[in-house]
Amino acid sequence: QVQLVESGGGLVQAGGSLRLSCAASGRIFSTYAMGWFRQAPGKEREFVAAINWRGSMTYYRDSVQGRFTISRDNAENTVYLQMNSLKPEDTASYYCAGRKAMVVDTTTPAGFDYWGQGTQVTVSS
Repeated sequence: QVQLVESGGGLVQAGGSLRLSCAASGRIFSTYAMGWFRQAPGKEREFVAAINWRGSMTYYRDSVQGRFTISRDNAENTVYLQMNSLKPEDTASYYCAGRKAMVVDTTTPAGFDYWGQGTQVTVSS
């Protein structure tokens, strides 16, 4: 069993930055692909970014490409999401997710096995 705990959310003005962290329990974290998803009120949960087990491959949804960066530190069992140039449309609850596979071969929420409780990101205009 893997437990995921997100932190780093908050209120920021448009154009600002936030760094989300996801701390994972369990020694097998380093063998899992990890992802970030978000969900705004009344909308479905959507893929934001993902990273393979050793951090050599990253994937992003088009609307965050060039603004967000996903990274991981396997020694610290932590995955990060650096968010720059934030826009009001980035406002959502952000969720960390783990997949019982080394590679990112899916970006759908159903393809991920473990989930954190979420952290709120609000971007004001």
